[in-house]
Amino acid sequence: MKNKLTIISRFGIAGALLGVLSFAGVAKAQMYGSGSKSGGTIKTEATPEGEREWPGARTSDKAPLATSPTAARLSAADKTFMMNAAKGGMMEVEWGKWAAQNGQNADVKKFGNKMVTDHSRANNELMALAAKKGVKLKSEKVTGKWTSDKAYMDMMVQDHQKDLAEFQGEAKNGTDPDVKKWAGDTSKMIQQHLKMAQQTDSKLK
Repeated sequence: MKNKLTIISRFGIAGALLGVLSFAGVAKAQMYGSGSKSGGTIKTEATPEGEREWPGARTSDKAPLATSPTAARLSAADKTFMMNAAKGGMMEVEWGKWAAQNGQNADVKKFGNKMVTDHSRANNELMALAAKKGVKLKSEKVTGKWTSDKAYMDMMVQDHQKDLAEFQGEAKNGTDPDVKKWAGDTSKMIQQHLKMAQQTDSKLK
């Protein structure tokens, strides 16, 4: 009798264990099973054991893939404008220094100092923009010889007329938005310089 009860008890335990294992298998299949849930494709996650599937997640629930920013490609016209602007800006700074040192007229000296301050700032902005766009700007040494206040101011009027047309043209017709904005902002400075140069030049003989 005792042996019979022991056998029955063992069968009962085995049955209970089998039931537990069956329930666990069903639960796991429901949690990690393949197929569609809620009318959508199940999203998966890579694990060391393989792909792990998240129940109820549709394909549309996936976060968009991050894309790395790419450097903007400049047109040949934009690059040419930047190179010419850099060359002209450096010239304005150097000639401004000479005017401040060698000018005889107080207004000419004042104008020269303004050229150094304003164009140095504009040149720094352009260098930063060129670095962002991957454009290498040449640093050329400016050569020239100071002759007179009048000759300098005549040159400044002509240069700023030419520069204003180029900068306004780039601001209107350029293709890169950053270069266009810098050209537009700087053209306002050039316009002020042109007016100042014309006024100063008209006082000289």
